[in-house]
Amino acid sequence: MEIDNTKNNSRESIDGSTSDDLIKVRAIITCPNGDYKKKFRNQFLRKEIEMMIVTFKVFDWLTCNKCGELLKLDLEFNI
Repeated sequence: MEIDNTKNNSRESIDGSTSDDLIKVRAIITCPNGDYKKKFRNQFLRKEIEMMIVTFKVFDWLTCNKCGELLKLDLEFNI
């Protein structure tokens, strides 16, 4: 889920979750040349860790559409 296009209420509902099995992740994707920057967030249950790993592998191979460089992927976890 892209952060820039969400409403404040959705952020409150994610933060209000009390499940111990929930892993919250924020991905920040940037171009090394400064041409591109996006922030995304998602949440995964611990039992769905394989889905999270596949998602990271897809993000890891993204390239900038302006310069063709591999994008840098930074992850922030809230476990």
